[in-house]
Amino acid sequence: MSDEQVKQQYPGSEIDVQWDSRLCIHISECGNAKGELFIMGRDPWCSPDISSKEEVREIVGRCPTGALSYVDKEGKAEQPAAENSVVVSCNGPLFISGDLDLEGAPQDMPGVQFRVALCRCGESANKPFCDNSHRKAGFSDYGSVGETGPGLKEKGGKLNIKPLPDGPLLVNGNLTILSGSGRIAWQGTDAALCRCGASKNKPFCDGSHKAAGFKS
Repeated sequence: MSDEQVKQQYPGSEIDVQWDSRLCIHISECGNAKGELFIMGRDPWCSPDISSKEEVREIVGRCPTGALSYVDKEGKAEQPAAENSVVVSCNGPLFISGDLDLEGAPQDMPGVQFRVALCRCGESANKPFCDNSHRKAGFSDYGSVGETGPGLKEKGGKLNIKPLPDGPLLVNGNLTILSGSGRIAWQGTDAALCRCGASKNKPFCDGSHKAAGFKS
């Protein structure tokens, strides 16, 4: 697949939008947004000049996978969320947002500095990113979280995410984990999150990846 097919550019007079097919899992936060920034079936699908810069930034920031990003021509860069968080989605990926440092992420994926969807079913062909393989695999986990964590003294700051070879995601930094129902469930600074789909203590790793023969 060519670079043009992977990444599509939508230039505007004041702000440009980029869409990266490697990250998109079609949550449709953009397509369902009110207004005319994104209109399915229109060519081009995204028209930055139809909306204000503020609206472009806000709607692009809704994208939970980092597939959408923008370049403000006045130099106003996207800012991370004030608090680092992980949403353990029902039967789906880990939606992580904040000031993110994902080890091994390609430099040409600017959106994953702020928002990313990481596989937790173990079946993605695009690990560590989710590619919707959980649907075909029949992955089932409603996103409940049984632990509460040690708590936080402060919020925000850099969140380092390290996918271990054939193992879990090691997360270091101030972090809040929300259950699939939206409940603030766990807070702390260090966690090992399951990405093989086999843990009996989801979303946390319990070492099941070894017996499951998980390969990253």
